[in-house]
Amino acid sequence: MELVYQVMESLLPFSWISFDFMKNALLAVLLITPLFGMLGTMIVSNHMAFFSDALGHSALTGIAAGVLLGVGGSSLPMLAFAVLFALALNKLRERQTQNTDTIISVCSSLSVALGLAILSRGGNFSEYSSLLVGDILSISPGEIGSLLLVFLGTLLFWLLAFNRLNAVSINRSLAASKGIRVRLMDNLFAVLIACVVMLSIRWVGLLLINALLILPVASARNMAANMREYHFFAVLFSVFSGVMGLLVSFYINIATGPMIVIISAVIFFATFLYRQAAG
Repeated sequence: MELVYQVMESLLPFSWISFDFMKNALLAVLLITPLFGMLGTMIVSNHMAFFSDALGHSALTGIAAGVLLGVGGSSLPMLAFAVLFALALNKLRERQTQNTDTIISVCSSLSVALGLAILSRGGNFSEYSSLLVGDILSISPGEIGSLLLVFLGTLLFWLLAFNRLNAVSINRSLAASKGIRVRLMDNLFAVLIACVVMLSIRWVGLLLINALLILPVASARNMAANMREYHFFAVLFSVFSGVMGLLVSFYINIATGPMIVIISAVIFFATFLYRQAAG
């Protein structure tokens, strides 16, 4: 890690890079934001924005489960709950009924309420309030290593499964006729979203994570003329928002997560106006 720090200081001769917490946060942003850009494209294409929002809110119950089991500091209970919750939500989506969104909303609300009820026992919720908006400045080198593994795993999955995921998002029946196991791809993608969301929730915040998944992608749709540009702009806008949000929050002393979302929203409105003017 020291070698990485030295390289960063040589490439970025700015005063803020002399702080170790800023180096850690920048590395985390450069790992998290491309993941959000990649996953967000498929989330939007599959009309899963509501799904990912519900999944983010379920983090509270996962954390509460860890507290009840006496392992509140571990991410494993939260991750396990998120995977089960994602698979259950996916099962609901498969039914394609008019009440699917309502049922998902009820499950999301119940999950948040259970988490809040358990974590607030004895007035202790203040210990977990940082989860609402996250704190990327507190990330440690070990946690950055975990994010790197998630990033590499997601990238490998994307390279191997993107064409099949894209086919499913375009036409499920046609994809099935071509021998693609639609339900398996749906479940694998849902589990991947669950893992990425849960492993980054502590630094991004459960109130903001869905915005970071959707806003850069929405901006990319305003600019892209084809699928390649769509993914390129999604990752570009996501990384740009993350880095600029980190720097602006450092200089004006506000929370990083909300600043990243604000910049993402500004980019969305700018690209929206550009599309209107060009269209």
